[in-house]
Amino acid sequence: MAKSSTSSASTPALPATYEAALQELEALVASLESGQLPLDQLLTGYQRGAQLLKFCRDKLEAVETQIKVLEGTELKPWVQE
Repeated sequence: MAKSSTSSASTPALPATYEAALQELEALVASLESGQLPLDQLLTGYQRGAQLLKFCRDKLEAVETQIKVLEGTELKPWVQE
């Protein structure tokens, strides 16, 4: 029986949290910068990194939107006291 989605078979699932995605992205960047990966793995790593980066940016944007709702229409700078 054929798989229902070929893209999900070749693409790992995104992490459940921002922190997990950031940790994976940092590890991926370190391995890409090491210069030890074969060319085909470099391309796969770059593609995965782009997915993780988009995931992290989307999560940050969602949090920023929630803060704007809580603070009104204007995003106020956060000051640690």
